[in-house]
Amino acid sequence: MSAALGVLASFLSIALVWPQVWLSCRHRRTLGMSPTGTWLAVALNYCWLTFGVLTADPAQIVTNTVVGAANTALLLALLVTQPRLRARGVLLRTASGALCLVAFATGSAAVVVVLGADPAALAGPLGATASLVGAAACLPQPLSLLRNRDQDVSGLSPARWVLGAGACAAWTAYGLALGQPAVWLSAAVGLAAAGVVCGVLLGPRLRVAVPASLAPARLRAVAA
Repeated sequence: MSAALGVLASFLSIALVWPQVWLSCRHRRTLGMSPTGTWLAVALNYCWLTFGVLTADPAQIVTNTVVGAANTALLLALLVTQPRLRARGVLLRTASGALCLVAFATGSAAVVVVLGADPAALAGPLGATASLVGAAACLPQPLSLLRNRDQDVSGLSPARWVLGAGACAAWTAYGLALGQPAVWLSAAVGLAAAGVVCGVLLGPRLRVAVPASLAPARLRAVAA
């Protein structure tokens, strides 16, 4: 059961990023993307990849290698299309947390390789850190959308967030099946965040519009 959940979670995680890659890298549409969230996505992929190597988890290794490359492409697209995000002050505010996370993951791997430490002993703290940061990293995008409901979100792919909700649900079940709180806690928060973003992006599409053909009849009724 856990193996099937791992395959499903890995498949959805790999699939979810490509609609956004197509929109942002091919069509250069990045408006609405959270720079802090994008930086943290890259760092978290690196962190979970390191966690997967330390725990010999093929689902984590494959997923975060592929998705990490895609998220790196999204980060580059964001920085290219919005030059203001490359300013030193903005980078200090949006990228510092991601760089600290990368440094921590690299240090954990180095302790295992150089000092011969037990990988499982390092994987625990690394997974816990990635879980906490991952939960926090889910928040900038939905909070940004909720604070400003009128902002341009043409750079956000609804398909990416629908698939993201499915992937988070699968990772939550996978983490529960394996007894890995670091995995399922982070995924559960991601599921809630993806649900909020889907609600904002898809909400207007789900409203029932009044057919334009009914307008003249209503006007005639008022005039009568």
